[in-house]
Amino acid sequence: MTLEYPPVIPADRSRPRHQRSVTDAPDPTLRARFTFTELEVRFDPELDTLWTYMRQRVRPSFNPGLLTEFSQWQDDIVAARRTGDMPIRYVVLGSRFPGVFSLGGDLDLFAAHIRNGNRAALVGYGRACVRILHRNMLSLDQPIITIGLVEGDALGGGFEALLSFNVVIAERGTSFGLPETNFGLFPGMGAHCFLSRRLGSARAEQMILSGRSYSAEELYDLGIVHALAEPGEGRVEVERYIRHNRRRHSGHCAIYEASRSVNPLPLGELEAVVDLWADAALRLSAGDLKLMRRLVGAQTRLLGKVQS
Repeated sequence: MTLEYPPVIPADRSRPRHQRSVTDAPDPTLRARFTFTELEVRFDPELDTLWTYMRQRVRPSFNPGLLTEFSQWQDDIVAARRTGDMPIRYVVLGSRFPGVFSLGGDLDLFAAHIRNGNRAALVGYGRACVRILHRNMLSLDQPIITIGLVEGDALGGGFEALLSFNVVIAERGTSFGLPETNFGLFPGMGAHCFLSRRLGSARAEQMILSGRSYSAEELYDLGIVHALAEPGEGRVEVERYIRHNRRRHSGHCAIYEASRSVNPLPLGELEAVVDLWADAALRLSAGDLKLMRRLVGAQTRLLGKVQS
């Protein structure tokens, strides 16, 4: 299925309400729920799946506007389930940016806050990120399975975000990395917390300190990626996964809930790491900031190539 942006389809009154798309619904409050600038949303009633794609207007990174939309998106999902408008059982997040899932944090914004010595702004940004990831890790306290669809590279915060999903399905040839140590920082939005629980502290530190990129195939062997798809077949693989497992949905939700009970990750732990990250950011040298600006320039040039 090809998704439109913004999604517009004619209302179909022949279907029961619970089977209509987000944009079919006659309730104007429901229509307003999933209306965003940088997120593209469509509900698939056949699979009980909410498909969401990031579609940033500037760089494919987590800018403050996108974070605000993610928070509202999560509230909308909970509201849609509670009102019975949509029986969402799977939530899928991907990206419309060619070759990129996400480049992570807003480096341009980071550099500005660091130059101004604005610790409060850095902490505020980081905490906004980890609150979203923590809710995602908890499946919004709903019987929902979250799936990260990776059709392009996931770096820094993009990789960290994927670690909060129940399931990650990636196309072969995509790359994952935590490059923050290359310019004097460390990934402060959950990587250490999530990876330590998945791989153990020593292996997590090794991955973070290396600053290297990992292929989807390598992360599949580590159990971080759960299924591999051929290039261009990521969405098809997600649909296949859902069709194959939807009869087991209740059991899978219970297993993920049990895993969270065995290895709980309190929001306070994530926020404490954000504080450490902000302090480390304010200690960056002029040379580190220069490298950060170079990375911003490279990201901007990448956008220009895609748009041309």
